[in-house]
Amino acid sequence: MSQDPKHDPKSGHDSGELEFELPAPAKPSPTRIVALGAGLLVAIGAAFVIGYLPRHRAKQELGVEAQAASTGLLRVQVLIPKAKSSDRAMTLPASVQPLEEATVYPRANGYVRTWKVDMGDAVKEGDLLAEIDTPEIDQQLAQARAQLAQAEAALVQAKANKGYAQTSLDRLNALAPKGVASQQELEKAKADAVVSDSSVEVAEANVAAMKANLGRIQQTASFSRVTAPFTGTVNMRGVERGSLVSPSTPLFKISQTDTVRVFIQVPQDVAPSVRVDAPAQVTVREFAGRVFEGKVARTAASLDATSRTMNVEVRVPNPKRELLAGMYAQVAVTLPSPHRVWELPATAVMTDARGVRVAVVENGVLRLTPVRIERDNGATIDIASGIEENDRIVKIGNAELHDGRAVEVVPEAAAAAAPGSPQKH
Repeated sequence: MSQDPKHDPKSGHDSGELEFELPAPAKPSPTRIVALGAGLLVAIGAAFVIGYLPRHRAKQELGVEAQAASTGLLRVQVLIPKAKSSDRAMTLPASVQPLEEATVYPRANGYVRTWKVDMGDAVKEGDLLAEIDTPEIDQQLAQARAQLAQAEAALVQAKANKGYAQTSLDRLNALAPKGVASQQELEKAKADAVVSDSSVEVAEANVAAMKANLGRIQQTASFSRVTAPFTGTVNMRGVERGSLVSPSTPLFKISQTDTVRVFIQVPQDVAPSVRVDAPAQVTVREFAGRVFEGKVARTAASLDATSRTMNVEVRVPNPKRELLAGMYAQVAVTLPSPHRVWELPATAVMTDARGVRVAVVENGVLRLTPVRIERDNGATIDIASGIEENDRIVKIGNAELHDGRAVEVVPEAAAAAAPGSPQKH
């Protein structure tokens, strides 16, 4: 009888069994279960984003392209022009000048006797600046007075002669009828009376001439006193005591700066907008943070042929005389535009051999319209004329746009699928 090899009769145990017990399997924790679930959800979401969404977007784009292909039209995106404020702020370089400025010259030859003011002194109109000795004029004045006295004496004599001649004529007129005076004597008396009348007239004219000459020399003599022509500040004294001066010798330089004039050069495109009394703000580097308020006082009313700019004067009160003549300044002015201005993106403006144009969509058909550029701001362009308020303008211009071409206006998202490209069958 054969025995089972797995059974050992001596031991009484089955040799196929292990002599120890295996440990019981561990149960998964709740945290591990949650982590495994989250990972599974992430994997499913990634598969959706990578697989389904691109196919869905491509299907939508194919639908848009299929719709455009069915019409055979150029797809474009349009915009409505944006009206800009008519005011234009500008900051222009400027120079500060006094309200009044004059170089004082003597009006007579002579020597400086004394000067009364020096550089930096404040003066009022009529103040004495200097006195000049004029010996030649003094001699001329004495001579003119003597000549006047001589002329006046001659006039007295002429009047006396006239009276004597008239008396003689009257006497002979009374004696002639009685035959006491001859006709010849009477005629001579009449002639003497006429001559005496003329002598008086000549003497009176000489007196008038001598008086005029004396007045002229007296006026010239008064020029020995040099006075201030207006209220201001002495900027320069050019002579010393004893200096010989003539009408071409500069004595003093005076300027009035309690109000200053600031000149700016306004470019041609805004020159027609400049108006008198328009406000202006003046700044200078030396007074950081300070703004001096002024107004436009006058304009040149014409452009410089070389620079194509118009000279404009701005007047600024300067009671403390802080603004100095000759300073470099900046003037900020706000000028109204002489016409309405529209803002377009630079991509909408096309430039070619036929000029600057934009594409306007009317009833699904393109119309290329010439426009005039007011200002190029880089990303945007200001248009002065050529478009209207409700025009629908193609946002991105290109060579495919031409007059009379039919187009399809699409929203931005659809246009982005194939911007500015025609669809062909």
